[in-house]
Amino acid sequence: MTINITMPALSPTMEEGTLAKWLVKEGDEIKSGMIIAEIETDKATMEVEAVDEGKVGKIMVPAGTEGVKVNAVIAVLLEEGESASDMKEPATAPKADAAPAPKPAAPAPSAAPPAPAPAKPAASPTNVAVRERSPGDRIMASPLAKRIAANKGIDLRALKGSGPHGRIVRRDVENAKPGTAQPAQGGAPMTADGMILPQVLDDRVYAPDTYELKPLDGMRKTVAKRLTQSFMQVPHFPLNLDIELDNLLESRTAINAAAPKDVKISVNDLLIKAAALALIDEPDCNASYTDKGIAYHKHANISVAVAIDGGLITPVIFKAESKGLADISEEMKDLAARARERKLKPQEYMGGTFSISNLGMFGIKSFASIINPPEGMILSVGAGEKRAVVDAKGVIVARTVMSVTLTCDHRVIGGAEGAKWLAAFKRYVETPEAMLL
Repeated sequence: MTINITMPALSPTMEEGTLAKWLVKEGDEIKSGMIIAEIETDKATMEVEAVDEGKVGKIMVPAGTEGVKVNAVIAVLLEEGESASDMKEPATAPKADAAPAPKPAAPAPSAAPPAPAPAKPAASPTNVAVRERSPGDRIMASPLAKRIAANKGIDLRALKGSGPHGRIVRRDVENAKPGTAQPAQGGAPMTADGMILPQVLDDRVYAPDTYELKPLDGMRKTVAKRLTQSFMQVPHFPLNLDIELDNLLESRTAINAAAPKDVKISVNDLLIKAAALALIDEPDCNASYTDKGIAYHKHANISVAVAIDGGLITPVIFKAESKGLADISEEMKDLAARARERKLKPQEYMGGTFSISNLGMFGIKSFASIINPPEGMILSVGAGEKRAVVDAKGVIVARTVMSVTLTCDHRVIGGAEGAKWLAAFKRYVETPEAMLL
């Protein structure tokens, strides 16, 4: 009896992956536990072990195939005594996903606007939402009418418009009976929930020889989907605060001078520790929204944004409130290095309760980040810079000041709670010796 080898789910959120490399070929004998392939997910490249023993009868998915769905058959294994003639073609053999269609209700950054309101016919050639067909086959319809038609399965070509110059408007579509919708040619495709996904690669907008198209990899697709959903579905608000860094910088210098030669504490390490302690001080902020209730976390698991080729990933420092600065520094260096090589395991970048994104090293003064669900808050850290500050005695002095922005999920955290957390964080940063207590 032949055995199907299927695309494994390498993380709880994995829906598809790229079969990057086969480490076996047809005819090879394999044993349980043997590494047979490498799979690229949206976050990492991982090795796949064989579960069963036998001979590789046929490889169904060639190396380099993208968009292979979880549980799709990727190879067929022959048991002892079987030959290729005994093998049946699996019905679930996947096809290469050359151009995957947008998936409904997927999480992820640029927020495409919800349905646009009815508008006058646009004269601008950049209005690709209206210019769905060539002039000889053009359907005059408002963007809202098109969205409703797509949701109801109505063929706009069968309708007569009652708007100006015969344009199809909302009332024409709402009064029509559902039918078979015709696929749009060019223009903006729609998801099942009616959200318009912009696609502006139209020859009337950008001439083909004016750009180079680089296909989206799995990570870029996933980041785009999840952050769009986060931005559109999580009610969020920002809180801004300036924090003086002079004491922290002096403490860092003293710590590194006293530390072993192989230990070098960074400003980011200190901020991770300060954020973790502030979450313990303000436990109402160490929380996540769920359909069953608010989850209040017992430990401060700090996700740290790391930029990698093709996107970003957030490895987690677990129980950061109980770890020393040297441990945080060593762990962060290891996680960041393996993140850039896409060698992290799912359990190393999932399970965070709070995120930090630091762009200070690039000279960014301030910015606001998109919440990383299911976490309730994310802190955006800007650059420390010399500014004129009025001290307690009313004297204008030079201080190193850092601007931070805390983005909060308003379903979980109110303005007062967020402000209390920022106050606790500021206290630890401006008086770093408090972290030792």
